[in-house]
Amino acid sequence: MKIAVIGQSLFGQEVYCHLRKDGHEVVGVFTVPDKDGKADPLGLEAEKDGVPVFKFPRWRARGQVLPEVVAKYQALGAELNVLPFCSQFIPMEIINAPRHGSIIYHPSLLPRHRGASAINWTLIHGDKKGGFTIFWADDGLDTGDLLLQRECEVLPDDTVSTLYNRFLFPEGIKGMVQAVRLIAEGKAPRLPQPEEGATYEGIQKKETAQINWDQPAEAIHNWIRGNDKVPGAWTEACGQKLTFFNSTLTVPGSVPEGDPLPIPGAHRPGLVTKAGLILFGNDDKMLLVKNIQLEDGKMIPAAQFFKGAASSALELTEEELATAEAVRSTWQRILPNIPEVEDTTDFFKSGAASVDVVRLVEEVKELCDGLELENEDVYMATTFGDFIQLLVRKLRGEDAEGECVIDYVEKAVNKLTLRMPHQLFIGGAFVDAEGSKTYDTINPTDESVICQVSLAQASDVDKAVAAAKDAFENGLWGKISARDRGRLLYRLADLMEQHQEELATIEALDAGAVYTLALKTHVGMSIQTFRYFAGWCDKIQGSTIPINHARPNRNLTLTRKEPVGVCGIVIPWNYPLMMLSWKTAACLAAGNTVVIKPAQVTPLTALKFAELTLRAGIPKGVVNVLPGSGMSSVFFNKGENCIAAGRLFVEDSIHDQFVQRVVEEVGKMKIGDPLDRATNHGPQNHQAHLRKLLEYCQRGVQEGATLVCGGGQVPRPGFFFEPTVFTDVEDHMFIAKEESFGPVMIISRFADGDIDAVLCRANATEFGLASGVFTKDINKALYVSDKLQAGTVFVNTYNKTDVAAPFGGFKQSGFGKDLGEAALNEYLRIKTVTFEY
Repeated sequence: MKIAVIGQSLFGQEVYCHLRKDGHEVVGVFTVPDKDGKADPLGLEAEKDGVPVFKFPRWRARGQVLPEVVAKYQALGAELNVLPFCSQFIPMEIINAPRHGSIIYHPSLLPRHRGASAINWTLIHGDKKGGFTIFWADDGLDTGDLLLQRECEVLPDDTVSTLYNRFLFPEGIKGMVQAVRLIAEGKAPRLPQPEEGATYEGIQKKETAQINWDQPAEAIHNWIRGNDKVPGAWTEACGQKLTFFNSTLTVPGSVPEGDPLPIPGAHRPGLVTKAGLILFGNDDKMLLVKNIQLEDGKMIPAAQFFKGAASSALELTEEELATAEAVRSTWQRILPNIPEVEDTTDFFKSGAASVDVVRLVEEVKELCDGLELENEDVYMATTFGDFIQLLVRKLRGEDAEGECVIDYVEKAVNKLTLRMPHQLFIGGAFVDAEGSKTYDTINPTDESVICQVSLAQASDVDKAVAAAKDAFENGLWGKISARDRGRLLYRLADLMEQHQEELATIEALDAGAVYTLALKTHVGMSIQTFRYFAGWCDKIQGSTIPINHARPNRNLTLTRKEPVGVCGIVIPWNYPLMMLSWKTAACLAAGNTVVIKPAQVTPLTALKFAELTLRAGIPKGVVNVLPGSGMSSVFFNKGENCIAAGRLFVEDSIHDQFVQRVVEEVGKMKIGDPLDRATNHGPQNHQAHLRKLLEYCQRGVQEGATLVCGGGQVPRPGFFFEPTVFTDVEDHMFIAKEESFGPVMIISRFADGDIDAVLCRANATEFGLASGVFTKDINKALYVSDKLQAGTVFVNTYNKTDVAAPFGGFKQSGFGKDLGEAALNEYLRIKTVTFEY
């Protein structure tokens, strides 16, 4: 089909390119005149392809279409006009000329928000749904028949930019191409727009963007984010006009400390804090603003409002001066209409647009050995002098952000002051759950409430996944080298080691883990795991494969191992930090981002871990943590151990002596406070599990097994269960087939030397995570280890795991592996690439 494209911007350029890829003939492109000597991206792309490009400054005069414009258009013979992001008013003589008419993209779900500021008003009104419409163009009132619509959820902290980048831009391009395809196939609908629900709001301009303070915090937040970047929501304060950007409702539950900022008309003065500017609605609820533009146009972090200039100007070294001159040349190329770039030259006042920001960031990356700037950095330092100062600070590593604002719960425990985050961790910030939902996390030692933890809702999951997806696709994590990724994981392991006593104490407090065991295993192995996988980051390699050649040509086939993207990880409650580390370390080493769901009853070490990822410099959004609802062998860790030796087969000749010794050792165990260094048996993790163990033992007795010792709750506060031993256990019994996941040892006899029979009994289960054999006969050891159907076999030892050794089960005990090189394969996908030459 012959198409005329009428529009502008990167969006118009992408639609143009995709239409050509779809096989359509673009006979002409109509875009806006050059601005400050710079052509629009749509026009540039078309000129490269040799497509006629027209840049009419106007299409009509005194209400009448210009004849020369119509003549040039008609000469092209277009069958359809496609208008992607068209800002010019196109006469109906052009709109109706092609046999298929004209279609136009509109960034709203028509009929709601007709008008040029539709995206802004979607946010200002706090709409929960947004999207775009492709409609048959009418006389410019956005009232033409509908052809295609697509909708998306509007997140509470979305801005025009995030909504555009996440959905309106990528899906809008696909929608335009699909609409043209429907027209070509004769399947395009024409659905009259309903009047019900129709709205029209004027174009947002600076003079109309003043903030009305007599409304709730959410409405003020919507007003600021709806005007974000252009034109900017503003207020009078401190004798000047202040414009606010980057607003969020996700602020700490309690009012943080800060310096008051009086604002005429506001319900309460604002507060300048480490995190930014806290503002209040007339409902006393808060919102947070990150950036402020001063009246002279300078953009500053809101946290620095009372600090004036951030610091004195840096004195540059000779090498830095050379870099500055190279960057000056970049500015000169981007701003060709400026005779000379001086320190006072303003990037945007000199004609730069948003596409130039992207270009500047990429060129600086090339000049400065991969230094990553954010687009926001350019907006924060718009003059060349300020930009060079910012750049040099980043090159020197002096640009670290201030400490993350965390609403800690503090407790004096174990001769330490624990500082425990208790909110969700999304996109690099600790935030309340939707609706401020919380739940109590309980200390199993004395059944007291440790603190209230944010209870994630479905909408919070969406936010976390969106943050992880953005971090994977657009953030630094996917751009830095594998070696730098490893360096960050090493740094994280170092921080975990520095905080190991605190982490172990939290594990004892929240999970009931015996402190000495938590220090060695729960935390110690977690640190080892991150160090082990940090070393793998730059050793994830593909291979070359010899294949048959396509003679007389030759072929080269290679494979690449790539991260899968956003991973969801659900953590059990028996080893909260260690299980998190086993899975998350391999996941991150492979280059993925992650949303972690800790067990409802043990969330606190996961949240402390989240804090440490921030301090390690892991980019925001790479790790997200969402607490919420669910999701000595057997006596080790109170039996709450996935490889606990819960069922033992003992030869007749040593059975009675073995049972006697077990009971003797059980009698020596000290049951008590897990923080007591002499304790070796703490409380079960939570009350529901304690009840399950009591029922389990009752059933064992009912079925005829002999309860040798234990089987009941310890008569003291807390969720303490007695170490328990059963003998005379037959294979058909419930306790022989089902795992207690507690300190319960199940002992069955087997005839002396009858190895094949006992192997058959041991393998007659649907599970197969771990097993063990104790013998002085090496032949028996090898034979039994060969025949046991389990992912791990211990010989003359038990519970001996290592970060370098793969861990995982057979049959119904899961699939895939944790730890070792094998774990990386769970978080990678292999791409095969074949060349012919």
